[in-house]
Amino acid sequence: MSLPRWAIAVLPIFALLSGCGSLPRIVPDMARSAPAARIEGARGPLSAARSKQVIEGLRSAGNDTDVLDRHLALEQAISDSPLLAGNKVALLQNGPATYEAMFTAIGAARDHINMETYILEDDEVGRQFADALVAKQREGVQVNLIHDSVGTLATPAEFFQRLVDAGIRVLEFNPVNPLTAKAGWDVNQRDHRKLLVVDGKTAFLGGINISSVYSSGSFVGRNPVRAPDRQAWRDTDLQIEGPAVAELQKLFLETWEKQKGEPLAPRDYFPTLGRVGSEVVHTIGSSPDNAYSLIYATLISAINSAEREVLLTNAYFVPDPQLVTSLKDAVARGVDVKLVLPARTDSALVFHAGRSHYDDLLRGGIKIYERKDVLLHAKTALIDGVWSTVGSTNLDWRSFLHNQELNAVVLGAEFGARMRKAFDDDLAQSQQITLEAWQRRPLDLRLKEMFGRLWQYWL
Repeated sequence: MSLPRWAIAVLPIFALLSGCGSLPRIVPDMARSAPAARIEGARGPLSAARSKQVIEGLRSAGNDTDVLDRHLALEQAISDSPLLAGNKVALLQNGPATYEAMFTAIGAARDHINMETYILEDDEVGRQFADALVAKQREGVQVNLIHDSVGTLATPAEFFQRLVDAGIRVLEFNPVNPLTAKAGWDVNQRDHRKLLVVDGKTAFLGGINISSVYSSGSFVGRNPVRAPDRQAWRDTDLQIEGPAVAELQKLFLETWEKQKGEPLAPRDYFPTLGRVGSEVVHTIGSSPDNAYSLIYATLISAINSAEREVLLTNAYFVPDPQLVTSLKDAVARGVDVKLVLPARTDSALVFHAGRSHYDDLLRGGIKIYERKDVLLHAKTALIDGVWSTVGSTNLDWRSFLHNQELNAVVLGAEFGARMRKAFDDDLAQSQQITLEAWQRRPLDLRLKEMFGRLWQYWL
């Protein structure tokens, strides 16, 4: 979900006060000169022989080993955070399935629950989460919650006071009210991450907020019963178990510390994590406090290194010039580039600003599809069948410059096949936008695109 309309209107004013950011210029094809990938397990770096064994396992489901090697090397080169082997990763789609998995994990918590979210609404789903968290706190499980101030602006203070009264530690990220800000004040910087860590062993991340808009499914025929006046939301999340959870836990605790939250109750936040699966995961957190967005740098570099296909699904697509160039250059190299974007949205300005780029992209050979019948909120990418990412990051200026975001990259053909199936499912329920048809769009849409384009940096 995007910012409320009033917030969009005033953000340029606040942004002028807080300064302007810029996107990094990514050196083409960083992987060409990168060293061999170093993979870590539950007890630290793997031996050369074990790393080779893990990489061979990743190759087993694929046909082109050079492609995987290049993407592994790229991931190693772009960030200091490790590639972690031995994880179990479940791909979650749609609100009901994701919420069910989250409630199951919360119910099984024995030590602590750390939750970070952009939107937490005082509605049926929000109250269910509140009830579950309060119940665990009363059982002696320490619950710590970070919620974004703008994202929860419509949530009454009484909702959070109930959590505080139960003993839950609640931290408001970057409060809109400067008098309550403890870590400086910059209302344009938002915490857009969605993260749930249970007992330091299980983590959830992706695009889903805590809201009843996710109460119905989004695939035709799979969940046919829903309120006729409710637009189904389509999202994608991950459930991760294994060594990568510790890296996600670190990101939560870093945010808590930077926002000067009250000292957390002593708990076993970093339990010993053994090998529970075969997935190699790279967790990437970005913040406007950093010199540049690591998520942006990683994505651009992966696209620049693509050899066969780039498949992007994104809710709020307002690309910067470098991203557009990378996609067009990939097509020129013979790469099949497909975008699945929303046909409907909850943010008209973002929607039309993104569509203002269609003509250029279509002329560049990028294939664009718009998902029908749902409100698309997923943020995923699959490149060459072996490089997958799921997270909170939209392909827009706001995510790359102004927001805290969180993504996980999963490397390997086996998980890539699951991502490809999800992409194909969306593709089957999407309408392709051709250049010929797009050039016949009416004047009122063109005017809306022009207006949205003027605001794209702030959206």
